[in-house]
Amino acid sequence: MKTIGLIGGMSWESSLEYYRIINQEIRNRLGGQHSAKVLMYSLDFEPIEELQRQGRWEEMALILQDAAKRLELAGANFFLICTNTMHKIAPEVQDSVRIPLLHIADATAEEVKASGISTVGLLGTRYTMEQNFLKGYLSSKHGLDVIIPEPDSRDIVHNVVYDELCLGTIREESKKVFLRIIQDLGEKGAQGVILGCTEIPLLVHQKDTSLPLFDTTAIHAKKAVEMALM
Repeated sequence: MKTIGLIGGMSWESSLEYYRIINQEIRNRLGGQHSAKVLMYSLDFEPIEELQRQGRWEEMALILQDAAKRLELAGANFFLICTNTMHKIAPEVQDSVRIPLLHIADATAEEVKASGISTVGLLGTRYTMEQNFLKGYLSSKHGLDVIIPEPDSRDIVHNVVYDELCLGTIREESKKVFLRIIQDLGEKGAQGVILGCTEIPLLVHQKDTSLPLFDTTAIHAKKAVEMALM
């Protein structure tokens, strides 16, 4: 079994889910008392969130490069960035180490295409929905058509992520609003919706809607298990 490296803490609420899913999946596949070989470098999210708001991505790249190097030195065979938003600087982080990065968009696109879906909605932070590092990656590399919510809805999603979900707050009112936004994406032509922020699956689940949902946290974590067992 290979050792999985995780750059977490952004937020720790979703990093906890990565650890849980990875270990559950290992146990499901191998049985007995098996658990995953995992190294996690968990960052303090407060200064990173401040740098995000200021658009200081080069400084964030240095922080994540340091984390990736520490995982490599500690013996990780490959690594994950446990957040969609920070994949904006994925190329810089990958270039700083020799071990491979399992990109969240590659894992997600593989799942979407396996479902026969070519047009997807995308929910995430404002950075993820409006900038091109994930949306453009899904389109240019994987040929998916990506639809994002209207501006007012993007603001709602972004604010719920940072002001509620990253703080561990789950509100039924927010869930209802998210389901309305998902319905709107379906009416705009989305055949399914990517939950492109690793905290969103804490709020919205497949049983809540008939539109296929792609939980990037679970998809990314399960793909990591596949790589660890190859």
